[in-house]
Amino acid sequence: MSKRLEDFIQDNRAEFDDLEPRADMWANISRELDAWDEEQQPKKREAKTFSLGFVLRVAAMIIVIMGAGFGIYLKNQKPEGVNLADINPTYAKQQVHLVSVIENQRTELKQIAKFDPQLYQEFSGDIAKIQTTYKKLNSELATSPNKERVLRAMIRNLQIQTEVLNQQLSVIQQFNESKNQHENKDI
Repeated sequence: MSKRLEDFIQDNRAEFDDLEPRADMWANISRELDAWDEEQQPKKREAKTFSLGFVLRVAAMIIVIMGAGFGIYLKNQKPEGVNLADINPTYAKQQVHLVSVIENQRTELKQIAKFDPQLYQEFSGDIAKIQTTYKKLNSELATSPNKERVLRAMIRNLQIQTEVLNQQLSVIQQFNESKNQHENKDI
C-alpha cells in the first residue's frame, strides 16, 4: 500500500471503529441467502415408473387399434380395376368388341413377321404408341372424376387402333396382290 493511504488509515482509525453493525445483522443476511438458495434450486421431481405389465397392455392396445384401422382401410379400398359396365354398359360392350377385333387383327399382322420382319416391326411400333395412350387412359380411369369422358376417350383410342390395323392389313394385302401379279407376269 502507499504510504499516504496507510497514514490516512492510522490517523482516522478511531472514526472507522466507532460504528459497529448490529449483532443480528449477519444472522439476517445468512437467513436471506439460505432462502434465496432454496428458491433458485429446482424442485426435485419424483420419478414415475411403470410396471412391465402396464407397458405391455398399452403396447397391445396400440397394436389392436392399428390393426383395426388397417383392416378398415383395406376394406374401404376400391379394387384396382374399374368395372366399365358400371360407368356405361354400352361403352363396356364396345370396349370388349373392339379389344376382340384388335386381337384378331394383331394375330393377322403377326403372320407377316415371318415374311417381312422389318415391316412388322414398323407396324407394331405404330400400334405400340397408340396402346401407350390407351394404357394411360386406363390408369386415369380409376381416379378421374369424369369416368365416362375417360371411357369415351378409351373407346376412341381403340377405334383408332382398329383403323390403323385395318390400313396396315390393307397395305399388306395390296403388297401381296401386286407381288402375286408380278410373279404371274413373269411366268
